[in-house]
Parts: sequence; structure tokens; C-alpha cells
Amino acid sequence: MADYIRTICDEDTIQICFSISHPKVMEVGEKINAIHEDAYMNGYNWDALLHYYLEKTDPELLDDLDSDPEADLYVAIYPSTPTHQTKAARLTRLIEFLIQDESTLYQLVEQDGDEIEWD
Repeated sequence: MADYIRTICDEDTIQICFSISHPKVMEVGEKINAIHEDAYMNGYNWDALLHYYLEKTDPELLDDLDSDPEADLYVAIYPSTPTHQTKAARLTRLIEFLIQDESTLYQLVEQDGDEIEWD
């Protein structure tokens, strides 16, 4: 797992903590902001971007997903069940993929940036 993402599990929740202050993530965020000026990539805008991406590509991951965005952190939260553990693992892999192959995000923001509900 990349060092900018970690999973915390307890008896009630599975939390995927995505550190947007990590240098690699900051670099991707700055390029996204250069593409679309409203896309200042704090936790709230990562929430908006990921939500929009999931709506288009894998809406099942949005079922029972809650989030807690902050200035330098995005946390995705699922209830702690076996089904949601699978979803959390899929979402974690997806976030890692999007950061490592950032061109997918750049294309999305170029094409659909005005449709995303930025903070």
C-alpha cells in the first residue's frame, strides 16, 4: 500500500485515510488545479472529485460510503462488514491507481471539470 493511504478498522467502521498533504498527492493536486481553477485540491475537493469519478465508473462503491474531508486529509468511511471490507479494499486500490496514473484524473478534470461540484 502507498504511504499516502492507510486503512483503520474498528468494530463499527472501516476508514480509508488519504493524506493529501503527501508530496506525490500534492503534486497531482497542483496539476489538477492548473487545469481547473476551482479545483483547489483540499480534502473537500478530493471528496467532490472522487465522488464524481465513482458516480461515472463504479457507483457501487458509493453505497453506504460516508466521508470526512478536511483541509489536508480525506477519509472514506464504510460500516464494518465483510462486504464493506471488500469495497474498502477496492476503493483503496482505486485511489492508489488514480494517484500513480494521474493522467486519468487530468483527463476527467479537463473534460468534466465544470460538472464537478467543487468546494
